[in-house]
Amino acid sequence: MEIWPRKILHIDMDAFFAAVEQRDRPELRGKPVVVGGNPHGRGVVSTASYEARKFGIHSAMPAAEALRRCPEAVFLRPEIEKYSRVSDTIHTIISKYTDLIEWVSIDEAYLDITVNTLAIEDPVLLAKMIQQNIKAVTQITGSIGVAPNKFLAKIASDMNKPNGLTVVEPARVRSFLENMPVRKIPGVGPVSEKELNKLGIKTIGELAKKSREDLIRLFGKWGNALYDRAQGIDERPIETETELKQMGSEETFERDLLDFPSMIEKIKSLSEDVAGRLKSRQAKAKTVTLKVKYSDFTVITRAHTHAFPFDTADIVFEEAVRLLREKTEAGKRPIRLLGVSASHFAGENVTVKKQEDDLFSGIE
Repeated sequence: MEIWPRKILHIDMDAFFAAVEQRDRPELRGKPVVVGGNPHGRGVVSTASYEARKFGIHSAMPAAEALRRCPEAVFLRPEIEKYSRVSDTIHTIISKYTDLIEWVSIDEAYLDITVNTLAIEDPVLLAKMIQQNIKAVTQITGSIGVAPNKFLAKIASDMNKPNGLTVVEPARVRSFLENMPVRKIPGVGPVSEKELNKLGIKTIGELAKKSREDLIRLFGKWGNALYDRAQGIDERPIETETELKQMGSEETFERDLLDFPSMIEKIKSLSEDVAGRLKSRQAKAKTVTLKVKYSDFTVITRAHTHAFPFDTADIVFEEAVRLLREKTEAGKRPIRLLGVSASHFAGENVTVKKQEDDLFSGIE
């Protein structure tokens, strides 16, 4: 058997929200299902079933566009508590195999199974067991990537959805990456892709031919990470706990807001939500940040840091309203979205095993 330096799995549940709805409501099976916001307003798609994806519907798409593409689609508002319960069940299942689990979102996790509770050497066999166990208990499927590191496992899990199992053995890392577009590398967006294309680099294989020194000269510190990813190198460990950077809440409105009283009511509600999250984690913050998206989609953030830590809705509300009045064009320009968040936590680091804060802020 080939020697694996590490055995990493990336599990990504297939169309998770929609799959849970189709499981619980048999009449929806085989139909295009879209979970997200109001298709007659400004909502966005959170998850689309595979039947809906055939029409080109995808997450983050305006729900109105999804309706235009597929008028017969069934649109559902998300039931976050229900999805969280299923996520907890999945967590319980995979915890039987390893303690080294890093939750990326409610339906996505990395596992290090180099050492596992069943002492199984073959990572593919163990991945199959986990995949089958999840399906048997929850009646929904997940796709798994098996690889020597997180970067490769993430790419692999997305290759044969739904219910896929893709393996990247250590010996074929180079051939696996060779013809993939550079956009597959995390951090390479449209701008970076364009810059790389100008240099004649379109694939990861072409990027891998560049020296580390050349890439650092061209892209600074980021060139170092680019070189590693192009070579299939990723030494990041599984983080079972991560430091929480901020707790926030935001809302996109059905109609642009121009009157101040309505904005203040929205900020009051958002502030209470943020304070509730702080207290639930027994955390205190020092900074309040206000996020504003104007009707032309321009986004600004304004922040203020207190001398003393806080966890009450009153302080969050007062600071957010002051920032709105003094640091934005509220009342002069229509506002599409408002968001409030707290950060710079006092005392011990605030850690979280499942990164659930802000997971649903994009659902409108």
